[in-house]
Amino acid sequence: MGRLDGKRAVITGAASGIGEATARLFVAEGASVVLADVDTGRGERLAAELGERASFVATDVSSEADVTAAVATCVRVFGGLEVMFNNAGVPGASGGIEDIDVASWDHTLGVHLRGVFLGIRAAARVMRPQGYGSIINTSSVAAFRANLGGHAYSAAKAAIRQLTVTTANELGEHGVRVNAVCPGAVATAIFGRAAGLDGEAAQRTVGFITAALSEAAPIPRTGQPVDIAEAVLWLASDAASFVNGQAIAVDGGLLTGTPRRSRPVSTEELFALLRDAAEQTAGESADT
Repeated sequence: MGRLDGKRAVITGAASGIGEATARLFVAEGASVVLADVDTGRGERLAAELGERASFVATDVSSEADVTAAVATCVRVFGGLEVMFNNAGVPGASGGIEDIDVASWDHTLGVHLRGVFLGIRAAARVMRPQGYGSIINTSSVAAFRANLGGHAYSAAKAAIRQLTVTTANELGEHGVRVNAVCPGAVATAIFGRAAGLDGEAAQRTVGFITAALSEAAPIPRTGQPVDIAEAVLWLASDAASFVNGQAIAVDGGLLTGTPRRSRPVSTEELFALLRDAAEQTAGESADT
C-alpha cells in the first residue's frame, strides 16, 4: 500500500524542482495529481511520463482564474481533492531596498504570496464542505533570518508562514489542516533563473549548485528536492493527521547557525586565547 493511496492532489510549480519531485513521489505512493505550472513543455512531458494518474494544467498561480481551474480540474478528472501543495515560486526581485524595481517586487509577491492565498482559498472551498483535507505551503528559511533571500522573497515567505498559521486556525475546526515546509539550501533551477537563465539552461545549473551549497548547513550536503518532497508527503498523509499550523524547516540544520567546521575559531580555542591574553596582560602589568 502507498502512503497516499486514493488521495487526489494539486501541486503548483510541478514541472521542475521540488514540485516535480513531489509529483513523482505522490504518484509512486498512490495519489492522483494535477500538475500546475507555467512551463507547459516540461509539465506535459512529466504528466505523460507519470501516466493516467497525472494531468497537466497550464497555471499562472497569480491568476485567480488559473488557480481555480487547476482545483476544478482535479475534482473533475480525479473526482475530488484531498491535498493542495502551494509550491510555485520565482527567484524574486534583487538588489538593495533602495534599488528594487516596484514591478519586480509586485511580481515576486504576486507569485509567492498571492499564489499561496489563491491556492488556499480554492482548496478550502472544496475541503471545508467535505470536512477534511491537507494544504501545504512552501515557505523558506528566509522567513526566519536575514540574508537567506532577497527582500521581496523573504517578505513573501515570512507572510506565507503567518498565513499558514492563521488559516490553520480557521480551517482546523472543519477538519482541514494547513502547514508549511521551509526549505533551506536545496539544489533546484531557481538559482539559475535568478542568474537570468531560462528553461533547460537553468536546469543545467543544478549540478553546480549541488556542489556550491554543500557546506551551507551542519549536515554537509546540499538538500535535494526529494528531501522536501518527503516532508510534504508526510504532511499530506494520514500519519500527520494531528499536525496543523506548523512551519517545518527542512534545511540540514541551516537555521541552527554557522556550522562549527566553518567557524574560524572554535569556542574552546577562543576561551584559550582569552586566558592567554589575560595572563599576558597580567605579566605586562607586573613588569610595570
